[in-house]
Order: sequence, then structure tokens, then C-alpha cells
Amino acid sequence: MSFLRNDAINRVNLQSGVQALAQGVGHIFFLVFLLRAGISVPLVLLAQAGIVTLRFILRPAMLPLAKRFGLKPMLIAGAVAMAAQYPILAEVRGVGPMLALLCLVASGGEVLYWVSFNAYFASVGDTEHRGRQSSVREALTALAKVAAPLVGAWGLLALGPRWTFAAAALIQVASVLPLLGAPDVKVARQAPGVFKAARPALLLLATDGWFDACFFFVWQIALFLSLGESFGAYGGAMALAGLVGAGFGLLMGRHVDAGHGRRAAAIAYASAAMVVGLRAASLGTPWLAVAANALGALVMPLLIPPLVAATANMSQASPCTFRFAMATEAGWDLGCFFACVMTAGLIVAGAPLWACVLLALPGAHAGWWLLRSLHPGKARSAAKA
Repeated sequence: MSFLRNDAINRVNLQSGVQALAQGVGHIFFLVFLLRAGISVPLVLLAQAGIVTLRFILRPAMLPLAKRFGLKPMLIAGAVAMAAQYPILAEVRGVGPMLALLCLVASGGEVLYWVSFNAYFASVGDTEHRGRQSSVREALTALAKVAAPLVGAWGLLALGPRWTFAAAALIQVASVLPLLGAPDVKVARQAPGVFKAARPALLLLATDGWFDACFFFVWQIALFLSLGESFGAYGGAMALAGLVGAGFGLLMGRHVDAGHGRRAAAIAYASAAMVVGLRAASLGTPWLAVAANALGALVMPLLIPPLVAATANMSQASPCTFRFAMATEAGWDLGCFFACVMTAGLIVAGAPLWACVLLALPGAHAGWWLLRSLHPGKARSAAKA
């Protein structure tokens, strides 16, 4: 298992796994807690759109910091800053100043963390093992989300939001511990041509942002409503999904590293399309919605290896991984923004939630078309090797 000999990538994958615990306890309840706080579905989606808008605006300010401090301190600071949103989330009681503060703080932590994480992962990873290394990351994430949603649901019901989200914040802060012994990566003062190099990946991430907004955010809202707005039922459904995903997390990475990236992308997006259709049909039938949610956990272990292998290898080959990540993250924000705003508008106009869930399909089709073009195919991979 030579792909496990890279200490730096093992550390960042472990950090991602611990963070997944925090997300399973706290962030997986982010949107549905806002619903229970009395905020309507369209406004919850617009709040998410506001977060990605602020991320987009704040992102250029990250470059001077990265050039001065390097990627590792940025990544550690981002992981800590992500924790600040949870105590604020516990205090939201409808539309008002706390919701605005939540959007601002969440966007600041997310933009600092994700642009640093993606740049660092691309910098320290191995091109020939990228698929398996991203599969390990996805498997750790899935394992963390087996028990964490149950803990989060129990905490919300038995202890209340303040204690539950405080625990999520502490776990989030603890996620920096594996990074303390990791090497730093410096950011170039100048990197001409990086945004041109990032253009294909930017387009791909824009479609991924659209897909994720519908596949995750809209679906989480639809599932929660289908389960009678029960934190317990929702947490149980998410835990079942984590169990399914954990058992499937390591299968696709080796396939991608062997040069079958196009085939992996086709399998992933075809699976996503089938799950989206089942999810849309399941709304109103709780047991079927839980089953559709569990099957959805298979999609990310299938999709992440070909997606990350293509984009991270392009990033590593570019003049600057940090600037590359800035561009691709901006693309994701744009895709997510337009999907959230369009979905909110459709709901206000009277569209049913099942129709909004189906909006993930155009993102899946566009993502497959773009991702396959970034993988050279088996023959070219063999010739290059």
C-alpha cells in the first residue's frame, strides 16, 4: 500500500476525518435547524446562497495571507475558524441579526479552510496515487458520519442546541491536531498563467456546485420535511447513509489510478442520476426517502476519486495550487449560488420539492461531460506511463 506511505497526505486525510465528525454532529443539521427555527424553505436556501456569495467576495483577501504565512497555517486557521459558526447557529431564532451574523462567520471560516485544504491536498499528494488517497479520505469521512448524526440528534433532543453545537465546535477545533506535524507549503509570489490553467477545472466545479446544492442542500431539506421535521429520524437516516458509504469508500480509487477515470466518472454520474430520480419519487413516503438517502451515500465514494484525481493533478501541475484552488472554489460558489436562488424562486412560485430535487440532473450531466474530458482514457494513460 504505497499510497499510504505519504505522511503529509495521511495527516490531512485524518484531519478531514475528524472534521467529518464535527460536521456529522453539527453541520449536517445546519439547514434543518434553521427550518425548525422558523425560517421558511426559500429563505433557508437564500441564506445558503448568501454564504457562498460572501465566500466569493472574501476569497481574494486570502491570497496575501497565503503568500505571507504558507498553506499549513492557513489550513489550521481555517479549521479553527470553521468552529465559530456552531455557537452562533444555536442562537438563531428566525430571520434577524443572528442569521446575518451566522452567514458572515460561516462564510469566513469556509473560504479560509476550503481554499487552503484543496491547495494543500493537491500540493502534498502523489499523482499516481491520487485516486486511492482521495478514496481513503472519503472512507474516513463516511466512517465518521456513521455515529455522529445519531450523537447530534440525541444531543439536540436531550441537551439542546447550545450543548450540541458546542460539542461540534470542540471537535472541529480538535481536527487541527493531525496537522501539527505536517510540512508547510509556500505560496509563490507570482504565478502567471495559473487562471488559464484552472479554466477547465473551474467550469467543472461550477457544475459540481450546482449538483451539490441540489443533491445535498435541497435534499436535506426535503428529507427532513418528509420525516416530519424529526431530528431523531433525520439523524438516523444520515447515520444509515454513513454506514452504507463507509462500506463502499475504497473501491473506486484503484480503478481511477489504473487509468479508468472516464469509466469511473460515467459510473458515478449514472449512479447519481438514478439516486436523484429515486429521491424525487420517494418524497412523501418516509421509509422510501430513508432508503433513497442511504443509496445516495454511494455516490460520493464513486464520484470523489475521479473528480479529485483530475482537479488535484491539474492543480499540482499548475504554477500555484493556491491560486488554482481560488479559481475552482469560485466556480463552485457560482454554481451553488445559482442553484439555491433558482430553487428558492421555484418554491415561491409553487413548485413541489420533488421537482427541485430533480434539478440535480442537469448538473450531473454537465459534470460527466466535463469530467470525462479531463481524464485521458486508458490508452493514453498507458502510453504516458
